[in-house]
Amino acid sequence: MDASLFISRRLRFKGNIAMASIAISFLVMIIAVAVSSGFRNEIRGGISSVSGDIQLQPLNMNLLDSASPVGKDASYIPHIRQMEGVSEVIPVIYRAGIVKNETDIHGILVKGLPDGFLPFENSDSVLLAVAIPSRLAEQAGIGEGDRMLTYFVGDKVRARQFNVVSVYDAMVETEAGLIVYASLADIQRLNGWNEGQVSAIEIMLDEDSREEDRISELTEEAGYLAYAYTAEDETTVVASSSVSRYPQIFDWLNLLDFNVLFILLLMTVVAGFNMISGLLIMLFENISTIGLLKTLGMTDRSIAKVFLSSSAVLMIKGMAIGNALAIIFCVVQSSTHLLKLNPENYFVSFVPVHLDLGLILTADMVSFAVIMLLLLIPCLFISKVDPADTVRVR
Repeated sequence: MDASLFISRRLRFKGNIAMASIAISFLVMIIAVAVSSGFRNEIRGGISSVSGDIQLQPLNMNLLDSASPVGKDASYIPHIRQMEGVSEVIPVIYRAGIVKNETDIHGILVKGLPDGFLPFENSDSVLLAVAIPSRLAEQAGIGEGDRMLTYFVGDKVRARQFNVVSVYDAMVETEAGLIVYASLADIQRLNGWNEGQVSAIEIMLDEDSREEDRISELTEEAGYLAYAYTAEDETTVVASSSVSRYPQIFDWLNLLDFNVLFILLLMTVVAGFNMISGLLIMLFENISTIGLLKTLGMTDRSIAKVFLSSSAVLMIKGMAIGNALAIIFCVVQSSTHLLKLNPENYFVSFVPVHLDLGLILTADMVSFAVIMLLLLIPCLFISKVDPADTVRVR
């Protein structure tokens, strides 16, 4: 057995305060990582559900122009489906409208989706069924089961009486207005289009492919495939990414990640200096032991290993406690949404958490390594101990 490890097991690190500091630091770090990951998943998923991660739209870049539809089953669609990272390819129709109540008018954006992608079950017994955002429901005084008279302006004004079957909480609002979800077939009839004509093709990516750089890379690939395989009699389309449509949101997420990195560094430094204080106290209390070990022929390096091993055990206990408390918090918050947020400022109505084991383990290992490196500083004290001054023969 290694003599350093044997001796370290018999030394008691009286560092309850240091262990508590380690536990609190890792609790804060893991929660910060989980919240950051939660925001990324919730907001990117919300953006994807609103307008897809990638859009293929007419060359004139006007989705609301009912005079320039694109083909739902264009020649390039099979090639898009085969792209790595693509989960769904969805044909959609957008149409701007106006909802009027007794006192106000509200601009909306009606989005037609195939039945399998609607946020409600489209029943044949309910004609012109729609789902509306909660903000529109509050402003216009409309709820489930009500009718919503909507006007569409084009070559001539058209009116439709929609039936509200669902109210949903909108995460991201577009500049064109609040999004109302309707059946693709209903909006095709409104525009006078056949079943093969739509406003755009939206591409949904896998969760692992929703990183900013990856989205931009796949957007370029989708644009190239659409250009290369568009038939002569088909409408030319261009690709745009959610990053270009919502740059302010992605900038906000990048700022959030920077803040999390700052928290990780700060907590690591705080935990490191608390461990340094605890190790120094331990070294001072065991000066005579250090002198004795030197007298018995142990090198400074071996003696340092004794105290570092004892410190590492304390750190692992603190890490385990901090990680356990953080995971409990994340599980409770994920299931209850106990902590609320203002969605106007944070895009979501609650604090989102996501336990990314890879990120958590990385944060744990990096912080552990940094703190252990910091503990080499007090170990320099060992070389200053003179056995002649510390060992007394009685």
